[in-house]
Amino acid sequence: MQHSNTTTELTTPSASGSPTGLSQKLPARSVTVLAVLMVGAFVVILNETAMNVALSRIMLDLRVDERTAQWLTTGFMLTMAVVIPISGWLMQRLSTRQVFALAMSLFSLGTATAALSFSFTWLLTGRVIQACGTAVMMPLLMTTVMELVPSHLRGRVMGTTSLVIATAPAVGPTMSGVILQFLSWRFVFVLVLPIALGILALGLRFVPNLDEPRKVGLDLLSIPLAALGFGGLVYGLSLVGNPLIPAWQLDTVLAVGALSLAAFLVRQVILQRTDSALLDLRTFTYPAFTAAIVVMALVMMVLFGSIIATPLVLQQVLHLEPLTVGLLLLPGGLLMGLLGPVVGRLYDVVGPRWLVIPGAVVVTGAFAIFATISTATQWWHLLVANLLMSLGLAFMMTPLFTTALGALPHHLYSYGSAMVGTIQQVAGAAGTALFVTIMATVGAQAGAAGQGPEAALASGARAAFSTVGVLWLSTIVAAFFLTRPESDSSPDLRPRH
Repeated sequence: MQHSNTTTELTTPSASGSPTGLSQKLPARSVTVLAVLMVGAFVVILNETAMNVALSRIMLDLRVDERTAQWLTTGFMLTMAVVIPISGWLMQRLSTRQVFALAMSLFSLGTATAALSFSFTWLLTGRVIQACGTAVMMPLLMTTVMELVPSHLRGRVMGTTSLVIATAPAVGPTMSGVILQFLSWRFVFVLVLPIALGILALGLRFVPNLDEPRKVGLDLLSIPLAALGFGGLVYGLSLVGNPLIPAWQLDTVLAVGALSLAAFLVRQVILQRTDSALLDLRTFTYPAFTAAIVVMALVMMVLFGSIIATPLVLQQVLHLEPLTVGLLLLPGGLLMGLLGPVVGRLYDVVGPRWLVIPGAVVVTGAFAIFATISTATQWWHLLVANLLMSLGLAFMMTPLFTTALGALPHHLYSYGSAMVGTIQQVAGAAGTALFVTIMATVGAQAGAAGQGPEAALASGARAAFSTVGVLWLSTIVAAFFLTRPESDSSPDLRPRH
């Protein structure tokens, strides 16, 4: 395949760290394609977190209890965990434009179903359909970046992608809160639907076919094994710490998930000998990919766990109102997003190691503050800790994404993107389970020792952040094994119509 524009061969790095003789700008068409995909990704992620604030209204309107309403988020997470591993095969089998159309069509259909639902069952159905679209959109965005962007520009483009991925979850609850102040919860979906349809129309017009579809076989046994393996683990981990779940039920779910995942992995090793794996595990034969994935798993554990723990402390220990909590957490998400492009440019100059290591050290400082939580803690202490954690993670996420995918050859991009998304879901669920379990266990012990509810929860939070903080130190060690992927020749950017 040949590049649609003439590019000069990679020669010698310049003083700034960028290769000389190569364009420092993307073609206008590539910028348009990436902009459409990033806006689409922003909308689907925004809608994912916007639902959390609306749960109490939905419980009242549809007359369901808290455990039932939580399925709107648990079901979304489970669907993501099941569909993302399949997305690697999907991107091999369909053209780029077809995958985009499928993702945004599913998301739009799910949004319309949720907006028009007058029962909990229909609302949950809409959320599951939305999740199918979201699960396909994120690996598609990552793969397209790898297809369209030359290696010497990937850091800055991945930085912009990180802006989308980090900012949307932070803005979602705030947007939802403003909508709920004046309108019904259905308008969380109603207002998003025309935007999603507009992005679908733009994508059908501008998104090119970057690769010819390949007739990759679909192994029917791998699909249920992936669903039971990844879905079972994510679901089981989400149940950890729930006092209403019998121990035998939790053990059964986790055991089924672990055994199914083991069977799935063995099946993929066998199938990849004939290039017919649903999720090609040969991505792990590239050391830079493996090292980045290990550190990324720890990052996601901390990110998702702290997202659960911090609001609990702010509301139940410091007795802040939900809107105040949302506003306190918003600056951290915005900081992480806005730093993405800056970190991306630095990555293109210095590579991953000297960004990830300082970032991990800064996060350690955030853990040190979180580990001092008590009933006397001031709200601004937690704001500072959250900002520090966001700052540190901002310097880690872009280099990790770029290093992981940049280490792979062209034919494994789609599988690598699917693997990154899968690791995010499973590690996020594990981090949430770890935080919740430690907080619940230590909190219960403190309560039994005579501490009040606020002091007991503060004790649990201190223990959780201290324990995970010690685990986090391994991230600094692992970061020393990160290396910049070898620069490859410019990819083929010629659209396939």
